[in-house]
Amino acid sequence: MVSWALLGTIEFAVHNTRNEPHLHFKTVSNQPLHVVLKGTKEDSILVYKTIHDILENIPSRYRGPGGALAVLSNGELLGEHVWGYADMQNLVPMTTSTLMPICSITKQMVCMILKDLERNPTPEMVKRGNVSRQFSDALHQMLHPDLTTNTALELEHLCHNQSGIRDYWAMSMFWGAHPDGVFRLEEDAKKALERTKSLHFEPGTQYSYCNLNFYILARLIENVSGQTLSALLTERLFLPAQMKTARLCADNANLPPPCVGYEGTESSGFIPAINRMQWSGDAGVVASLKDMIAYEHYLLTCWDEEKSVYRAIAQQQSFKDGTVAQYGYGLKHVTIRGMATIGHGGALRGFRLHRIQAPSEKVAVVVMLNHQADAEEAAQDIMKSVLDIFPSHVPQSDPVNPSPDWFGTFYDPDAQLVVEIRHGGQGHVIVSYAGSDETLICVGENEAGSNNTVGIIDGGIPKLRRLVDNRVLDVKRVATGYPPHKDDYLGEYYCAEIDSTFRCSGAGGMLYGHFEGYLGQGPPHLMRYIGEDIWMLSCPRGLDAPAPGNWTVVFQRADHGDITSVTIGCWLARKVVFVKRHSLLAFVTVKSTVVDYLAIRNHNAIYACVSDVSETLIKPKAQVTRFSRGNTSVDDDDIGWVALHSIHHTYGNHGLASNVEFIPYIEH
Repeated sequence: MVSWALLGTIEFAVHNTRNEPHLHFKTVSNQPLHVVLKGTKEDSILVYKTIHDILENIPSRYRGPGGALAVLSNGELLGEHVWGYADMQNLVPMTTSTLMPICSITKQMVCMILKDLERNPTPEMVKRGNVSRQFSDALHQMLHPDLTTNTALELEHLCHNQSGIRDYWAMSMFWGAHPDGVFRLEEDAKKALERTKSLHFEPGTQYSYCNLNFYILARLIENVSGQTLSALLTERLFLPAQMKTARLCADNANLPPPCVGYEGTESSGFIPAINRMQWSGDAGVVASLKDMIAYEHYLLTCWDEEKSVYRAIAQQQSFKDGTVAQYGYGLKHVTIRGMATIGHGGALRGFRLHRIQAPSEKVAVVVMLNHQADAEEAAQDIMKSVLDIFPSHVPQSDPVNPSPDWFGTFYDPDAQLVVEIRHGGQGHVIVSYAGSDETLICVGENEAGSNNTVGIIDGGIPKLRRLVDNRVLDVKRVATGYPPHKDDYLGEYYCAEIDSTFRCSGAGGMLYGHFEGYLGQGPPHLMRYIGEDIWMLSCPRGLDAPAPGNWTVVFQRADHGDITSVTIGCWLARKVVFVKRHSLLAFVTVKSTVVDYLAIRNHNAIYACVSDVSETLIKPKAQVTRFSRGNTSVDDDDIGWVALHSIHHTYGNHGLASNVEFIPYIEH
């Protein structure tokens, strides 16, 4: 069940004038590899045992069905470790050849194909002339005009997740998706794009992770090049990198056997994950540990070539204001132990993966899990441990206990999102904002930071600078602990832009929200009251993984105090506005077959008119509701009634005859 590779016989020799001990052995490519180790000869003899111990300790710390790990130095394999089961039910062991979906690691591969096409266009592209113009024109043709008109949206904004486009996997909740539902690449992804008509920030000014960016890039690549993404990946990446079994597999319902992904934990039990969505560009590549080792070897080799495609996409990008960005071309830049690293993760229900590389040290780490433990944390732990072998890392300062002013529930009015901050133990605060918890280390009682966020206490309120987002969160504290307004929030809300209906039901402090759209009617989500007309809606499972988690739900009131709309958002998809459909009842009086009066009650007014209304609206009296018109009681002995529910609040799309005029008739 456990496979461990130590490559060759370890020998000692002094190979340089500084008299530093080296390890000398032959690699998988049968070439000599020399690893320089600072320290004594006795230190050196233990290095491979140390790396072995580092990798062997991972499975017991990140517990689950199985996994595969590798560490490379100078492009050559230092060690690999596989354990557990690819398929627990059938007792199929995990191996270095087991294929897994590498999910969002695909994004950097798509960007490499894009860059390579710009440098080495296909014959069809050459015939059409300017390559950059071809991609730009195709982008404008593919997107809704409102996304490109006066927005300065460019192709690179998509590559760097700076486009301002909302993530379509997050948005799928609004369209009625079920976690294990079907999502088809051709039909459903196109409908998602058709319903994407606005941005949640100005392109180039901020960062927000968006899978739809890379779906768009993949389709642009195919449209402009005249070749499939699968063919381009094979020809321009997998073959040169000698990734012998890697390929594009867009359908998650038909992943190559035998590997099974598992939901759950050791305490709750592991169950096979069901995935029936399709993707291509934002994810889709499947690969084995052997393939990923070959990939890391290829990338580390390309790093030495200053004009290589990989070297080009691995350079740090910037925002419109000149601030250096932490994300670009499908690669995330993170500092670990004072070392600059480049990497990316991947996730699908039942799978977690991460690859990371420290170019200055020529070290790379790969983690592949068929369960939902934190692969990024595991990869960083391995990288830190490997770098600790060399005494060059930055010393860590002792943490300081945080001020109580850090803790509480806050609201970011710009993004209209809730920020929750709690104590994280000695010298740490935990910030929940972007869909997951982030731990900040306190360097003073009023100062804390991480790779992504730095914060201070200013006037008793946290001020957070999201380095990765290029945003400052000027939050306000929310008064919590009070009961919600009684039943004010219940009802039906509609967003015409994305063609989605939100229904809020329940009572008191126990509300539920569910959505309906082109994917169907979604499941109910539990809602939790925060305060001041702000709620949280929980979405722990979605089509993609990890799901957005908690959505912020902010209800808006008109001057008269009634709820008129609600803004729903998460970090991936902010400020989606739904307008309340008032609980209107339309009543039609009929004499024989002629309809001569219609009234709609809205708050304290009755809207009345005389019009021709189709007889098909008439329903049996038993299904209708009575009301009083002004001071006049309606006698239903000679008048029939019909109730028409859910008429749009604007009365402009009520489904009745087009010549209906609404005249305010105020109830006395």
